[in-house]
Amino acid sequence: MLLAGGSNLEEAFANAGLGMYNYMTPLTEIVPSCTWDFEVEGHDEQSLLYNFLDELLFVFSTDLLVCCELEVLHLDRETWKIRACGKGENFVRGQHASGTEIKAITYSAMQITEKDNDAEVFVIVDI
Repeated sequence: MLLAGGSNLEEAFANAGLGMYNYMTPLTEIVPSCTWDFEVEGHDEQSLLYNFLDELLFVFSTDLLVCCELEVLHLDRETWKIRACGKGENFVRGQHASGTEIKAITYSAMQITEKDNDAEVFVIVDI
């Protein structure tokens, strides 16, 4: 389960991504030595959050990239697109501690709330 907040939706999404990475390996051990720019899209808020986290999980699974810094640079609520930037390094077994493997993001009980200067997201992940 991931519960993340921020002063806006962009921060809450980024913090959910960092929470997911921290579940898989302690982010205190990750050095921001490379930068990765990416875009994702959805058809509504929930699909955008799902696709954002799924892209992060995909890149971890295929390229072993772990981001210790994430920033959502732009979130378009009309086209449901995100432009984001991550900084981190490749996960190296033996060098980085292994946490719990996340197999998939789910829509189950997903919640996104926004009030004034506060946003929060709740996501259940399969482990």
